[in-house]
Amino acid sequence: MNDVPVQVLEARQVPLGGMRSLEVRRTLPHKDRSFVGAWCFVDHYGPEPVRDLERDGMDVPPHPHTGLQTVSWLFDGEIEHRDTGGVHGMVRPGEMNLMTSGHGIAHSEVSTPETDTLHGVQLWVALPDADRETARAFEHHAPDDVDLTGDDGGFAGVALVFLGELPGVDRSPMTTYTPLLGAELRLEAGTELTLDVDSSFEHAVLVDSGDVTFEGTQLKRGDLACLDPGRSQLHFSIGQFPARLVLLGGEPFEEEIVMWWNFVGRSHEEIVEAREQYEAGDPRFGHVEGYTGKTDRIPAPPIPPVHLRPRNRRGRIGG
Repeated sequence: MNDVPVQVLEARQVPLGGMRSLEVRRTLPHKDRSFVGAWCFVDHYGPEPVRDLERDGMDVPPHPHTGLQTVSWLFDGEIEHRDTGGVHGMVRPGEMNLMTSGHGIAHSEVSTPETDTLHGVQLWVALPDADRETARAFEHHAPDDVDLTGDDGGFAGVALVFLGELPGVDRSPMTTYTPLLGAELRLEAGTELTLDVDSSFEHAVLVDSGDVTFEGTQLKRGDLACLDPGRSQLHFSIGQFPARLVLLGGEPFEEEIVMWWNFVGRSHEEIVEAREQYEAGDPRFGHVEGYTGKTDRIPAPPIPPVHLRPRNRRGRIGG
């Protein structure tokens, strides 16, 4: 069944104050779609110079998360990670860092002195209700480059599967709480490529660079092309320039969530409680050891003067 239509979400520019004027291209959440599988947040940034007269690198002070996993995947640059689980690690190109917030965590992100340019994606995965109170955790994995064969039998490029499984290509050992797929595809110019995929999954393709036609739909940089379940294969046609893509997928996430600031919950009251606990220095979020910056942490913004309501996978408000 390959007649599932392609839904293209165009990115909107969002300034990140913690990165001091770094702008990201955000496609999820979107008013027409909340999730692809359990993927609930997609930011795409760079290549962005981080050393100029206005700033000396990226410095994001400690800030909290609940109810999610963060996926940090770089194409260029290097970031130092510290969290309240006691983890001190590095985010490097082609190496996957997966942080599970569970009930609560805080972390900081600082570019290294050697980093002049940042380029990559920041992704979130919503934890299902049964697992969202799990203990905080951190995992690291450097996937292999796996060669891909084009429709003509020749070399088409490589895949790096950083989360879940791409059938017939590779499987990541990282912990997931729902069936997922996350992979970087680097495809050669002139490639025609057909990939086998799990037909029970939703899928999405984020274009980082290149001349890309996906399932007959031409895409531009920053687009997120989404497909509902039903396809057992995905077809890519690459034009005169090589392409870099991020392929996401997962079983449809049928739960409704409330996502506000850095928190994922199920109700307005949960979000209010998490914010109050973070502002009070509650052990739920802990203290990030070893971070030194101009401020100890990012304060939580005020709760909006409305009742936060849950959204379903189609972006529609429920609750």
